[in-house]
Amino acid sequence: MHTEVALFDATGIDEWTGTSGHLDTEWKRGPPWGPVSLMSDLTLTQLPLSRAPKWRDMDNGGAGELLRILRDGRPRTRAELAGITGLGRAAISSRLEPLLELRLVVPVSDAASTGGRPSARLAFNPGARLAAAADVGATHATVALTDLSGRILMETTELLEISCGPETVLDRLATTLQDHLKAMKRPAGDIIAVGIGLPGPVEHSTGKPTSPPIMPGWHGFDVPAYVQQTFDVPVLVDNDVNIMALGERATRWPDEDNMIFLKVATGIGSGVISGGVLQRGAAGVAGDVGHIAVSRAAGIQCRCGKTACLEAIAGAPAVAAHLRENGLQAITGNDVVSLVRSGDLAAIQAVRQAGRDIGEMLNMCVSFINPSLIVVGGSLAQSGEHLIAGIRETVYARSTPLATQHLNITRSETGPEAGVVGASILAVEYALAPQRVNDLATRLHFGGHGYTDDLQKVEHVAQTSQPRRDAVARPSHAAFP
Repeated sequence: MHTEVALFDATGIDEWTGTSGHLDTEWKRGPPWGPVSLMSDLTLTQLPLSRAPKWRDMDNGGAGELLRILRDGRPRTRAELAGITGLGRAAISSRLEPLLELRLVVPVSDAASTGGRPSARLAFNPGARLAAAADVGATHATVALTDLSGRILMETTELLEISCGPETVLDRLATTLQDHLKAMKRPAGDIIAVGIGLPGPVEHSTGKPTSPPIMPGWHGFDVPAYVQQTFDVPVLVDNDVNIMALGERATRWPDEDNMIFLKVATGIGSGVISGGVLQRGAAGVAGDVGHIAVSRAAGIQCRCGKTACLEAIAGAPAVAAHLRENGLQAITGNDVVSLVRSGDLAAIQAVRQAGRDIGEMLNMCVSFINPSLIVVGGSLAQSGEHLIAGIRETVYARSTPLATQHLNITRSETGPEAGVVGASILAVEYALAPQRVNDLATRLHFGGHGYTDDLQKVEHVAQTSQPRRDAVARPSHAAFP
């Protein structure tokens, strides 16, 4: 019979562990005071090993937690960090060491002196590494490199048909990112993670699209594994509307914890943030509102195979088809927007009616999740206030006064960049989550110095690309997965 025993120091870290038996005793690490008899059959034998470092104190003021604090952009002294975390100055310095080595944190101008030598301030350095981001639509793709705050450094938008298949599309994204790196004279090793938004349902835990209606050949395709053949870093994949919700909140509405981002374009979908957390649902299809039935669509066939779907009458192709029936030249959502902007009355009325139909669906959402903000983006949202006016007309008329008294319905202010900003946030929040930064700090500590390239190897996600729900950093400027 053996008994496993651990002794703890005052911080709760196990310093001495071993097994006890009647005839044998084996200790990994002995206490500094020498052999001590705890039981008749248990003796702790002192071994000439060094005291265990405190790097395992990861979730209580570890290096990752300090980085999370500093990511709000405000420089702080070691004393201020000690006051926030409750840790001693020596503990703060030991946790800052790997962050300084990786240049995730850098010294800035000295703080005001209160007597004696001025205290150096430390700040998050978003330029230390890069995030790669891609927002892929039905007929286009936007690819960008950003810093670690989500600020776009280089961006390209080009025509790219999602129907070309996953290899063709992903190869094109990789080539564009490599071109950006070359133009910026940055090595591929500076990328710490890749975020990708796709125009269809995605099983977020694996990064694999699930029966996407407009993405032939994509079902079940292992997007992270394929991209990692070029960039050996974590790859995060999500629905395009989810990443737009993250980007919109991060750039324009950082204090909104309950909001819906609605994209009205070729399809209609939404990203739902409730309680400050992006909601994906059990299978990753939360927010797929385009296929909710609405009254005016009764009997009308949708491309999903069912009838009465909102998308069948209010999506951009449906609005354009209606205008063509009235003798107008409209093929795409952009054509509809151009007609509205030119003052065409039929186009204005069609877009306004699409807004009313969308409002019927949103009325149910308002009653169910009670958001304080609904942001409308996508190509049809560029038609000005006509779409928004139709949505407001129905939502405010049908929803209860309590649910709408503080409800703001507005057009996206971030515009087309919401997607790549959100994809960047998705990638950065995963790679710089406190636990992962703590793990990296531990590896640097035990492996010695000079391993700055380890930042890009925070964690591979060939098997899973899902951010851990219990270990995601929350910078002050961003919604996060």
